[in-house]
Amino acid sequence: MNSLIAIALAYLLGSVSFAILVSAAFGLSDPRTYGSKNPGATNVLRSGNRVAAAITLALDALKGFVAVWAAIEYGPHLGIDQDGVAGVAVAVMLGHLYPIFFRFRGGKGVATALGVLVALQWWLGLFTLATWLVVAFFFRFSSLAALVAAVFAPAFYLLILGPDIIAGAIVVLSALIIYRHRINIANLLAGRESKIGANRSL
Repeated sequence: MNSLIAIALAYLLGSVSFAILVSAAFGLSDPRTYGSKNPGATNVLRSGNRVAAAITLALDALKGFVAVWAAIEYGPHLGIDQDGVAGVAVAVMLGHLYPIFFRFRGGKGVATALGVLVALQWWLGLFTLATWLVVAFFFRFSSLAALVAAVFAPAFYLLILGPDIIAGAIVVLSALIIYRHRINIANLLAGRESKIGANRSL
């Protein structure tokens, strides 16, 4: 029962869309109304407000971290096992992607997934972030960097710790990220994807 409660709370925490809340706090337009219409840090950056985008990125990652960290830290005292932790990891991600508070229109989950990975294993988050940075630096596509990092995250875990329920949860997170980037994949293949730093009209 406690695992189910933790999973439900993780989904609700994930459903807090900081892109929308931070934009409102800064007096910016709703990120669902311009650019990619995606309520995430990358689209908030298109508003021209780097501070708002940075805060959005940090808070999206933090909610993923807090949900999983709390499950790991307090789980043993509440009867929440590895299955419950895996469920929390997936639930907070689903909340971000399909937030109940915002008509199920959420972001693409990259920052939240990173927070989850850091909470699960700090080195896994570090390796995944490094993968994103290397791909982004050389190819200048944020979406491509996210896709490559999503593929490598479960590979890193499996190579070092082997298969378990947590590995399964990471595979689910990666699959969700890839699915949410399906339009970006089509744009990459068609040569229409915007590079990092490229100007795009709002």
